[in-house]
Amino acid sequence: MGAQPLNRRVVVTGVGLVCGLGIGTEEVWRNLLAAKSGIGPITHFDPAAFDCRIAGEVKGFDPLNWLEKKELKKTGRFIQLALAAADFAMQQAELKVTPELADSTGVYIGSGIGGFDVIEREHSKYLAGGPGKISPFFIPATIVNLASGHVSIRYGAKGPNSATATACSASAHAIGDAFKIIQRGAADIMITGGTEAAITPMSVGGFAAMRALSTRNDDPEHASRPFDADRDGFIVGEGAGVVILEALEIAQKRGANILAEIVGYGMSGDAYHITQPAEGGDGGYRVSNAALKDAEISPDDVSYVNAHGTSTPIGDAIETAALKRVFGARAKKVPISSTKSMTGHLLGGAGGLEAGISVLALRDQIMPPTANYEKPDPACDLDYIPNVARKADVTYVLSNSFGFGGTNASLIFKRWE
Repeated sequence: MGAQPLNRRVVVTGVGLVCGLGIGTEEVWRNLLAAKSGIGPITHFDPAAFDCRIAGEVKGFDPLNWLEKKELKKTGRFIQLALAAADFAMQQAELKVTPELADSTGVYIGSGIGGFDVIEREHSKYLAGGPGKISPFFIPATIVNLASGHVSIRYGAKGPNSATATACSASAHAIGDAFKIIQRGAADIMITGGTEAAITPMSVGGFAAMRALSTRNDDPEHASRPFDADRDGFIVGEGAGVVILEALEIAQKRGANILAEIVGYGMSGDAYHITQPAEGGDGGYRVSNAALKDAEISPDDVSYVNAHGTSTPIGDAIETAALKRVFGARAKKVPISSTKSMTGHLLGGAGGLEAGISVLALRDQIMPPTANYEKPDPACDLDYIPNVARKADVTYVLSNSFGFGGTNASLIFKRWE
């Protein structure tokens, strides 16, 4: 018989956040707790002809703070944002990938769409001038796994190197998979999370054609309103969220400051519809239960839920139904919030951003609010932490991410003591 698989404890030692609320972890966190909005008019392209003309853009982002000028043409914006978030996470973790750590340090970063901006730009060049105008860097600037690739190269991380592209669950899946990689002993440290930069004409136009986006163009700061009765669709956001996961003994050995512990990961499939979640919240119910089972805790132990909460009429009601099934009689006593009310929906980057937020909620013992919650909806009748952050005794946080195609992920983080 071979050696028995390990079941190591895994902790979070760094969080790196970049989104419409700021460039850097503490700036994003401060603005979240103040219920500020990162949503405004689209400036990445002329949106005049579009039904939705607002988004959660990262303002003032200069990739030259993280890349040499010659590297810009080799990287889509999603890669650039991932490099920035990884840098913030590595700084907070005070982590240096030494030769001794290199083989056991991996990277796992998800993205739903990857380099949409590069695809559209290079396609325009092709239409105007033929195939000779296509950049030799077109493919590596575009494909989803190159966020992980660039981060791996940047830090010399030679362990597992992978990526997920499971739509809006991509980065939650990446973090969960990275957690399991460490837990079973295939790596000691993982730089993991997600990134997205899909505020482009084809992306915004495509989601608008599905009638998935808010058209509250004259009031962008109040357009994303999860669980509110007047919600009319989601807002596309961009950014990245990266966390540093380490085996507990490795973090302790190097004297790292531990922010939280990751204790549960669940996956499920709806097997129902290409875009709509299963009726009654079946997929969300099962994925949350899978994470609870993995964490070996009961629903009664959960202190706070960072909901998927996109601000779509159908999605928010179905997620509420799922949470009612998970928590039963206690459902109305469990604080829940959707931080997408302030960041917009980062699509494949959402789970990474929201995992980082969940860790900070445990670190500081405060739960961020659901902004723009003004008019109760009979179908959404839980405690959504309306408009004002709330201090509380937070022990376990459940973070949910659901994607097109019925792909679901749940993560559970625990307060570090």
